[in-house]
Amino acid sequence: MNRALKPLADLMRPESLADYAGQKHLLQPGKPLYEAINSGRLHSMIFWGPPGTGKTTLARMIAHHSNAEFMAISAVLAGVKEIRAAVALAKRIQQEEQRKSILFVDEVHRFNKSQQDAFLPHVEDGTVYFLGATTENPSFALNNALLSRARVYVLNALTIDDLQAVLNKVLVDQEKGFGALNLSISEELKQQFAVAADGDARRLLNLLEIAVELTQAKQSTEITEAIAKEVLAGGVRRFDNQGEEFYNQISALHKSVRGSSPDGALYWFCRMIDGGCDPLYLARRIVRIASEDIGNADPRALQLCMNAWETQERLGSPEGELALAQALVYMACAPKSNAVYRAFNAAMSAAKQSGSLPVPKHLRNAPTKLMKSLDYGKEYRYAHNEPEAYAAGESYFPEQLMETQYYQPVTRGLEIKIAEKLKHLRELDRIAGKN
Repeated sequence: MNRALKPLADLMRPESLADYAGQKHLLQPGKPLYEAINSGRLHSMIFWGPPGTGKTTLARMIAHHSNAEFMAISAVLAGVKEIRAAVALAKRIQQEEQRKSILFVDEVHRFNKSQQDAFLPHVEDGTVYFLGATTENPSFALNNALLSRARVYVLNALTIDDLQAVLNKVLVDQEKGFGALNLSISEELKQQFAVAADGDARRLLNLLEIAVELTQAKQSTEITEAIAKEVLAGGVRRFDNQGEEFYNQISALHKSVRGSSPDGALYWFCRMIDGGCDPLYLARRIVRIASEDIGNADPRALQLCMNAWETQERLGSPEGELALAQALVYMACAPKSNAVYRAFNAAMSAAKQSGSLPVPKHLRNAPTKLMKSLDYGKEYRYAHNEPEAYAAGESYFPEQLMETQYYQPVTRGLEIKIAEKLKHLRELDRIAGKN
């Protein structure tokens, strides 16, 4: 076969479950997907997983084992016209050959609602079995109507062991791989290629193919450390900016801080930086964490985060990133309180539900004679003139709204002192009410 006609990743696409790498949680005897493939029993499916995990390969295997016509379209290039053409072909095959058809839609999340709806009647009447592949969370990317008619299978990124098995197979395969070249490569370099692939078999094979081309150009049979370094330089981790994995990682970062794990927080921070995340986005999220999860238990956390943000803006990388890391470690080790966060949410809910209640007259400012004649500011008690600078018994709520304690300090950090102060002031309110 002329290797120039096809990329290595396509040539090495496995044709049987025995050759398939990874996804043991789906492809073991007794598992629904394994049994469906082996028996040829079809149902509509969604394959959800990162790139290079074998979604297209599985779809082809299912078509082969069930003797079904395999029709593939890409949501990047196709539209309703292509869907109709595929359905027309499936109907003809059904009538003339009494065979089933599988319509495989790659990147199905890129179809809009109307395009996704176009599949529904043909899935319902059995004209086609729908197999969609997506790297996005189907809960957000696909219509509920389509999801209800298909079973979702989650494919995981390939492990280092899975990837090394793929690499070893390519190196010995005489027909489609590089077995005929008698190449040599150290185990250490194999590990480096597997790590650089970051769970993606397609990326691994593309990197290996480039390495082999460089090796042959040097009229050598050894993939050396120098060649590997040249091929693997500049590789980036899988980081789907603004996609599912993006939000999973920022969630892990936030929860590591909340859970008082400085090491976990640093790991996820570095994962996102390594993946190409904008440090200024992380700076904004870190400031949010300071208010949401540290709050008044240690008010210094917010200032430290603001300082780190400013450092990132002024100095850039890597100095700014170190300042952000410092802020994360400080927050992870700080006492935690979500009292302000809960109080803010409760007060916002009350504000939305109570409507436009008027400000009590004693709390209104009275800069004009008319306002004074309307009793604006009348009977207002100036707190600084009261004992302990506190107007005991005074109300600061609209008259139609019951006084509510939104802010409930926790018994950690500075909020211990705040709670004691508020308890004392409420006792003064109680005494004033009695009097």
